[in-house]
Amino acid sequence: MQLYRDIVGAIALVVLILSLLTATHAWNCKEVKNIKNLMQIDAGQGHVVATDTNEIPYYLQRGFIQDEWIRIPGFVKHITVGPAGTWCVDRTDRIFKYLEGKWVHAEGFLKQVDAGGDQFIVGANMQNVPFCLKSSAAIGYKGPGSPLPWKQFPGSVKYYSCGPFGCWAVNKDESIIFMNLDRDCQYSGWSNIDGMLSMIEVATDGSVFGVNSVGDIYTRMSGQCIKGRGVTLWNRAGTSCSLLPITHLFPLGSSPAVYLRSPDDPSLPDL
Repeated sequence: MQLYRDIVGAIALVVLILSLLTATHAWNCKEVKNIKNLMQIDAGQGHVVATDTNEIPYYLQRGFIQDEWIRIPGFVKHITVGPAGTWCVDRTDRIFKYLEGKWVHAEGFLKQVDAGGDQFIVGANMQNVPFCLKSSAAIGYKGPGSPLPWKQFPGSVKYYSCGPFGCWAVNKDESIIFMNLDRDCQYSGWSNIDGMLSMIEVATDGSVFGVNSVGDIYTRMSGQCIKGRGVTLWNRAGTSCSLLPITHLFPLGSSPAVYLRSPDDPSLPDL
């Protein structure tokens, strides 16, 4: 369980950093010092949410002088924010949407949810079965009585995440798979991608980040590869711009800080 939490924390931090980058895409990073023991973190559309090892959720309030982590009511094990709003699941896999300052229960059971797609919600249950909630239902959900037509997909995934150009997932064997998915949860089927990862996340610009079982972090950058070989609208899964190592955490979770190495910032330590 601790290894899983370390991996989730590492990959989520990378996605968080990406979402806060300037237009130059320079990897200028700093340690977050005013919060500890985060178990999971998610960023989308300029918002950042997280939950700690006590399952206490937070959101990041940006300040003129200093940012502040504000506690959100309730207890959650996984939280996500994106175009479809803020959603979470608790320790019993119940699903909730954050509405008007409180969590509103939504029918169904998932161990993980993701709101990074085009206003739709995806997630996987304890049996690793993938599901999708179309955008009209996700955006329109206001509480009991609102329709929740969860759509089940074939295949098995332990975790998956969506962005503007499709959805990426890993299964229990750490294989990587990709699927085109639209706002109505119409899908193209899963495609196998070379490589093995323990966790994967998609940023709001379509870039993809992953962590393997020994803590190596990899990325496919959106629009950053020669001749459009990254993840783009026309080439959603990417091709020869393969997963690029950007840092190595060893031993995994042993350091209180995570650093990212970049040619744009040679002062960062060579981990």
